[in-house]
Amino acid sequence: MNPTHSPRAGIAWGLLGVLAFSFTVPFTRIAVGALPPLFIGAGRAVAAAALAAIALAATRQRRPTRRQALRLAVVAAGVVAGFPLLTSFALTTADASHGAVVIALLPAATAVAAVLRGRERPPRRFWFAAACGAAAAIAFAILQGGGLGGITWADLLLFGAVIAAAIGYAEGGLLARELGAWQTVSWALVLASPLMLGLTTVSVIQHPVEAGPVEWAAFAYLAVVSMFLGFFAWYRGLGIGPMSTVSQTQLVQPVLTIAWAALLLHEHLTWPTVIGGLAVIACAALAVRIRLAPSPAPAPAPSPAPAHAPSPAPAPSTLRDIDEAPRR
Repeated sequence: MNPTHSPRAGIAWGLLGVLAFSFTVPFTRIAVGALPPLFIGAGRAVAAAALAAIALAATRQRRPTRRQALRLAVVAAGVVAGFPLLTSFALTTADASHGAVVIALLPAATAVAAVLRGRERPPRRFWFAAACGAAAAIAFAILQGGGLGGITWADLLLFGAVIAAAIGYAEGGLLARELGAWQTVSWALVLASPLMLGLTTVSVIQHPVEAGPVEWAAFAYLAVVSMFLGFFAWYRGLGIGPMSTVSQTQLVQPVLTIAWAALLLHEHLTWPTVIGGLAVIACAALAVRIRLAPSPAPAPAPSPAPAHAPSPAPAPSTLRDIDEAPRR
């Protein structure tokens, strides 16, 4: 097996993508302090689409087929439009830790989407480990964030973002096997660019953009890394697969997100957060190990012993006997 296409390589690429995405929530929280959420959600897609168009033109990539374009529309709706816009609006009222609580459900949602779309069938132990990891992620994030305190509009927006991203990740992972990792996200960005440019224009007209260097730096990261470069690694990992296993590396993302929130937003980091983070990583590692473990080959069933040895056929004595003798 080519080591660059082994399951462990897929996990390594997935973790690199998760590291890039783990800054998205804190930087979005910083950006919404001065920039309108519509501008953040749509504008970063426009900037990323410009980079994608340059990369596609410079490398002379072939255009997707009509069928692939329809599937790219699903990817664009999920990860180019749905997740950025919904999280941008949600984080105007919810803090970074609260956002990590709901977004911690994304690995399980992606695994479900991968199974339904990619027809993968992970073992039951895998689902059990994944469920434990999701439960641990939610538990430690709730403790750190002070509890959900009831479902709000921000929660509903975050739940919608999780569903949108899970569908986009699953479809994008399959398309990455046909178009390539960075080509998939690039075509999705270009496909969605007219809509996102229109939304950006509306936002600028309604709310003239005024922000400081910190907010613009956060916006630049969201546009270049969260919306573009991070997907290079993520979709490559999903393309190598197994998709349902690579998706579980997202369980580490809430841990990293709250760590960055503590460093960048000065949120208080407690021992329950540290212990919960270790539990999440342990469950993610267990899920990956179960999925990578080869299935034991079933033992061959012993053949029943014959009741008596078959009697040898009588030797033919004539040419007719030879012709009519059973051929064994």
